[in-house]
Amino acid sequence: MQFIRHPRNKIKDTPVDNIVGGNIFDHATILSPYTSIQNRLQLEDDLPYTENWSAAADFLHHLIDDCLENKPAQILECSSGLSTLVLARCCQINQCGQVFSLENGQEYAEKTRSQLLALGLNEYATVVHAPLQSYSLGGKNFDWYALEQLPTEPIELLVIDGPPGFIQHHSRYPALPLLRHLLADNCRIYLDDAGRDEEKEIVALWMKTFPGIQHKFFSTERGCSLLYSETVGKDAL
Repeated sequence: MQFIRHPRNKIKDTPVDNIVGGNIFDHATILSPYTSIQNRLQLEDDLPYTENWSAAADFLHHLIDDCLENKPAQILECSSGLSTLVLARCCQINQCGQVFSLENGQEYAEKTRSQLLALGLNEYATVVHAPLQSYSLGGKNFDWYALEQLPTEPIELLVIDGPPGFIQHHSRYPALPLLRHLLADNCRIYLDDAGRDEEKEIVALWMKTFPGIQHKFFSTERGCSLLYSETVGKDAL
């Protein structure tokens, strides 16, 4: 994902019916689905995105629905980018909550931080450069994010959109085995690209390994899986 630096601007806290249009991201093309997100979140400035890398608009709408309704205090995101901006804006609207994003690419982490600052959202999100390192899970080796800088508060919303699938088979599988001890009992887990065969296999593995969770699939552009349980944290997993 590649972002372009732009002059800093702020987002004004205004009611939905007082939305004001604007454009500080002159080089970012806005498709109509992303414009709907911009309007829904009362953004004065265009949202930057990268085609084929940024989360699809319909997946982001599911995150917005959850975040605005449930007002999670702690959000953990695997990867960073447009979804980080959207989740941070939801926390700003809620006037509560923090987004913590793991990003294995230093350049991408810096660019996401720059976009948060430009939109006045840096108080609501932290992007950590978390290089991939080796883990052994169930007799198999995986490259996944370094965990040294994880938040200590229970995670109420987990968004899994990385690492990229081309890195390894079942690239996103380690998320639940490695993070289960940090999940709140009522944590809701969103997996992007859930329409792909590998992600379907990952969900099946999770449900076999952790039978306490439930699964709901949404037919979004790339597929969205929601996993949840009233005791989805360490006691259930």
